Amino acid sequence: MRTLLPTLAAALVAVGVASAPAAAAPGTLAAPDIPVANVQAHLAQLQSIANANGGNRAHGRSGYRASIDYVQARLDAAGYTTSLQPFTSGGATGWNLIAEWPRGDANDVIMAGGHLDSVTAGPGINDNGSGSAALLEVALTVASQNLDPAKRIRFGWWGAEERGLVGSTFYVNSLPATERAKIKGYVNFDMVGSPNPAYFVYSSSGQPPGSTDLQHVLEAPFAAMGVPTELTSVGGRSDHAAFANAGIPTGGLFTGAEGIKSSAQAQKWGGTAGQAFDRCYHASCDTSSNINVTALDRNSDAIAYAIWTLSTAATPPAGPRFENPTDVAIPDLSTVESPITVTGVPGNAPGDLAVGVDISHTYRGDLVVDVIAPDGSVYNLHNRSGGSADNLVATYTVNASAEVANGTWRLRVRDAARADTGTINGWSLQF
Repeated sequence: MRTLLPTLAAALVAVGVASAPAAAAPGTLAAPDIPVANVQAHLAQLQSIANANGGNRAHGRSGYRASIDYVQARLDAAGYTTSLQPFTSGGATGWNLIAEWPRGDANDVIMAGGHLDSVTAGPGINDNGSGSAALLEVALTVASQNLDPAKRIRFGWWGAEERGLVGSTFYVNSLPATERAKIKGYVNFDMVGSPNPAYFVYSSSGQPPGSTDLQHVLEAPFAAMGVPTELTSVGGRSDHAAFANAGIPTGGLFTGAEGIKSSAQAQKWGGTAGQAFDRCYHASCDTSSNINVTALDRNSDAIAYAIWTLSTAATPPAGPRFENPTDVAIPDLSTVESPITVTGVPGNAPGDLAVGVDISHTYRGDLVVDVIAPDGSVYNLHNRSGGSADNLVATYTVNASAEVANGTWRLRVRDAARADTGTINGWSLQF
């Protein structure tokens, strides 16, 4: 995963988790359990490759090419159609590996990916050997189970992510518009075995229409495991960004990098408060001993759930999405509003109206956030929770089935205490 720029700092917001396992969507097949020992075996191979090639698997180095060759050989043997896509960055040749399971509708593609390169400082076994290895084992399981999906499944292992998302951006930009349109969703897996793990799901707020569906699919397996998740705004930090910029729905999973685990997160997930999720992030100690096996196991199973669910279920028609991206300042001890006018939606709003909120604030425990329906009904989204954490980036589900959809909806934000200010960066309604 790329180093996080200060302007892209991710805000982490806890979301509720159902107490009972989530049922499979109609028309889907039960996803298999992914043996974590198999994923670990792939990581051992990537560690051996790094050991034999100067200690890393970075772009332009022999360790990266050896990593690509290992993954491609396993996929070719399993019956995938694979291709290497070369590109140039920093005067060196890099490669993307694309693998397609040759079944399902080729005009209706579900894509999953993660970067395979490391930084030059170390072997990159968590970042991002973990996502790469989990994807590989899920892909091999698709083949071993002879899955016959409704949609075409395509996997991507990206090069030069650590140099600025070079490989994935090259791939998306090289696709003709007709080919881009065939990709109905992209899910990204960058760091899924952090040693002091979080369980983050990419927030759909601010992402292309259809991303909310991907977020819910990725949340569901953790709910079934009884593992709470938090939404995170990854911004332009990983390979989903190129797909989002092209208007393709995106989602993903993440167990944390250099961010510090809070006391509340340690209470919820275990691990050590006040310590980085991955203390070996971008360092030489990111080796095969830098992996939390439980997190790797859970995330591998969640990836399989997402692939099985997204590729075998009929795609529900996406409802219309409305947004207001205009910044609204939130002065201290004030109440502000941002409107969205909804038109052309027949009948009432849905029972699962998705309200995406993106607020920058230096103390989100000051904030009371409501969405107000056209008839004046108030639905509270956030009520001064989160303590001293900053920012509020989340998607809330509101039962608005009693409300007429058309009309002016308002996001109301009240700063209820002194000393901190912020900005509504934007918000959205997904019907």
